Amino acid sequence: MARGFFISFEGGEGAGKSTQIARLAAKLRAKGYDLVVTREPGGSPGAEAVRHVILSGAAEPFGPEMEAVLFAAARSDHVEQLIAPAIARGSIVLCDRFLDSSRVYQGGAGDLDPGFMTALERVAVNGTIPDMTLIFDIDPAEGLKRANARRGDETPDRFEKETLAVHQRRREAFLAIARSEPERCVVIDASASPDDVEDAVTAAVFAALEARAAREIVEG
Repeated sequence: MARGFFISFEGGEGAGKSTQIARLAAKLRAKGYDLVVTREPGGSPGAEAVRHVILSGAAEPFGPEMEAVLFAAARSDHVEQLIAPAIARGSIVLCDRFLDSSRVYQGGAGDLDPGFMTALERVAVNGTIPDMTLIFDIDPAEGLKRANARRGDETPDRFEKETLAVHQRRREAFLAIARSEPERCVVIDASASPDDVEDAVTAAVFAALEARAAREIVEG
């Protein structure tokens, strides 16, 4: 591919995104694709420094606007230092969370002004939008149960610790994004077994890559 392919993975806590990213990455590498696997918040040195501030809850007392600004700053560094260069050289980029998490966590479920969020997003991504977004959908109660089991004795992070009602609002916000952008978003039933989820992810991603390759042939 002359230009790479950018896939973001979204969803609530405990939806299994990390597991499925690792499985998909192994399949793509086996097919010979050049691959970059990354995450948000984080993914570049500057963004990783901001990640600790956000997830530790250190920014929470300053309000959701400050958290949104920090996310945007981290995303801007991530895009400019890692994601955009990888796409430009033809790599497939798999990113655990991207702009839709900000839309949901600080926007739809965080009650921040849509105009404020749109302005932050425009600056942060600088035109870099995922070609495909997989939204892992799971009942928040089950997702939190999984997250708690995975975390063990570790302290819940800034977002895991919030109420079930807040997590439900986030689920609804993710599904609303999927309905509004069906050409980009694919909803994955994350309540299924890991193998069944893997099959759904594999089918969706390889179909998208094949369609992309076919378009490139037609376009010359």
